[in-house]
Amino acid sequence: MEANTQEANTQENVIMTLVRMLRGGQITLPAEARKALKLSEGDYLDLEVQGSTLLLKPVTVVDRAETDRQLDAILSRVKYAGPEPEPSEDEVMDMIVEEIRAVRNKHAKNRP
Repeated sequence: MEANTQEANTQENVIMTLVRMLRGGQITLPAEARKALKLSEGDYLDLEVQGSTLLLKPVTVVDRAETDRQLDAILSRVKYAGPEPEPSEDEVMDMIVEEIRAVRNKHAKNRP
């Protein structure tokens, strides 16, 4: 895989680089783009074609069994503990969403 970088324009997180597609449809993401997005070998990217535009977005792929274990751990921490009225299902769901966000933020901070 090889990238032929013609021009790089970095301003406000905008990186524009010309890359060449090789045999088998392979392209190389320039180092500055990989660094800006904190990508490393083996990471997954979601590919979307919008008209004549190709959009790549980094995604995190997780093991379902591990995710279920983590969700069970999160749900076990959400308990009614007060004299105030027990939270509604919507309130419990909001608490769950907040815990999931916290776990995701912690995971994102630990990426190289």
